[in-house]
Amino acid sequence: MRPESTSLVSPRADVLTETVEGFGTVRFTPVDPVADSAVLHSWVVEERAQFWGMNGASRELVQEIYEDVDRRDTHHAYMVRLDDEPVALFQTYEPTEDRVSYCYEAREGDIGVHLMLAPAAGRPRPGFSRTLIGSLIRFAFRDPAVLRAVAEPDASNAKALALLNRLGFVRQGEITLPEIDLPEVYLPEKRAVLAFLDRPVVLPAAVAVVHQG
Repeated sequence: MRPESTSLVSPRADVLTETVEGFGTVRFTPVDPVADSAVLHSWVVEERAQFWGMNGASRELVQEIYEDVDRRDTHHAYMVRLDDEPVALFQTYEPTEDRVSYCYEAREGDIGVHLMLAPAAGRPRPGFSRTLIGSLIRFAFRDPAVLRAVAEPDASNAKALALLNRLGFVRQGEITLPEIDLPEVYLPEKRAVLAFLDRPVVLPAAVAVVHQG
């Protein structure tokens, strides 16, 4: 485990934990802005994370950003861990309460998603991405009321677009997300690709679901 992830232990309970045979235990835990800020900061300041717009951010600013997310009922951030190792940040939101609603007609049952994978550490694990993607899809659609996932990655983010293809998202074309300038948050205008993933008829199966909250 990276040293940063052991500096503080979050008391937050897992929302979903599942054990996948031959892979490990995947845990989705609400981001603790204080306990997780060091790990998140180390991810977002990397050049590969430039599209998250926090390359020059301090750890304190990253913590403040996720404190703002934590206060909202419409936006949620989850630390994804494989066993005890942080492997991804997964964020969900209600499109009707987000700037993406200016760019398409949101439907009942839509959920917005953002995903950041952790930097690769050690030797590649065969099947890692495919297995983790299965967990992400099960998590996004764990509520039967969720009928469609909505994504809007930066149009120039080739890696994010490739990941959407692997997840099964269908691109709808380019959109321009408007600038948001509020006291608690600033988001510059963004050229993005709108993509949808309809609820699978059958969700990918995990070997065992240990806990679902």
